[in-house]
Amino acid sequence: MRRSRLLAPVVLVAGLGLLASACSSDKPESAPPGTPTTGTPGATQSPAAPDSTSTPSIPPTPAGPPTFTKILKQPVDGQHVVTQQEKYLVTRSSDEAGTTTVTDRTTKRVVVKHVPPAGFVAQSPVVIDDRWALIEDIRDGGPNPQIRASRYDLTTGRGVDLATQKALPRISEPEIGAAGGTFAYSSTDAKRRSCLVIAELATLKSRTVSCVAEPGYVADPVVSADSVTFSEITSPETTRRCKRLLTAPLTGGVAQPIAAAKNCIQWSGASLRGATVWSEVGASDPDQYQSTGYVRETTGGAARSIGSIVTDTIVACGNWIHWEVRTVTEGVERFQLQRWQPGVARPQRIYATPPDAAITPPTCQDGNLIFEVAHLGAGSKYTEALQVTTA
Repeated sequence: MRRSRLLAPVVLVAGLGLLASACSSDKPESAPPGTPTTGTPGATQSPAAPDSTSTPSIPPTPAGPPTFTKILKQPVDGQHVVTQQEKYLVTRSSDEAGTTTVTDRTTKRVVVKHVPPAGFVAQSPVVIDDRWALIEDIRDGGPNPQIRASRYDLTTGRGVDLATQKALPRISEPEIGAAGGTFAYSSTDAKRRSCLVIAELATLKSRTVSCVAEPGYVADPVVSADSVTFSEITSPETTRRCKRLLTAPLTGGVAQPIAAAKNCIQWSGASLRGATVWSEVGASDPDQYQSTGYVRETTGGAARSIGSIVTDTIVACGNWIHWEVRTVTEGVERFQLQRWQPGVARPQRIYATPPDAAITPPTCQDGNLIFEVAHLGAGSKYTEALQVTTA
């Protein structure tokens, strides 16, 4: 495990705790969004040139802007939504360790209350299906950094440390990408290579997708309904450093590289039905918090720019690929959620934060996009978690 790439799962937003997904040591070093923002929800278009490339067949797009449902409203230092599954709500408290609670949505009964061991902190996301939940903890300090993953049976509330079962290749990096009960992560094999593993939560069956020899490593897994997109970093911390993106089908097959606009500076992305959205930013760029985003309608299609996006916020959900955008107008910082799918000429803005609010990167669960907004203006300060169906 590369200790230098472990990050705590809690970031500070305008001086107040707000949960967000953790990522690798290549995480942008600029501060996360936290200054006052303005705007209202709605579907608008942001500039991009149309593309005549043929597109995969996808379900029809519903007319009009999406409808947002409020999951939970809490004090900023209270409970925060990690995800919401059909049967269960997963929240995490603002205590230092990040106590994770799984609650039955029908009975309101607490099924699991996971408190990380001493010295560990909880990590996002929580992988969950109708019966099982995987919760990851990390210890990033001292001489023995460590990652622990526990799988809970939600019918009994009992948890088991997966390392003791040896049912899966051991998790070696804190990043996990998930879509329903399918998840992807990094592991180190017997040859000390860093490998991307795809696994099923219910059965613990897994397969290795791709490996990189030391000192290289794989990172940034993003799982969609049909594929996993991830990065390979070779020759890190040298002038020959190269970071490139690959994608592989969940059903099997080898990983294929995603052609870059500029070689070796790809960051992360998501692929869905042959289409891809990805971002690029150089390791020496003074502002790695923002990247240049690109879309490609088909594997061999032309790439086109979609402008600046907030690094490491791309997620596939339902029939769409989503990401976060930051703009500054007359010194005022604003944040939006945008989405795109093949056949749509321009990305659509589906949400803009209200005044004096901050937003977390979106996550996906069972075709529902979930994110949290922290209201930090005058008066009472609170967070609300929102969900939108993305079919």
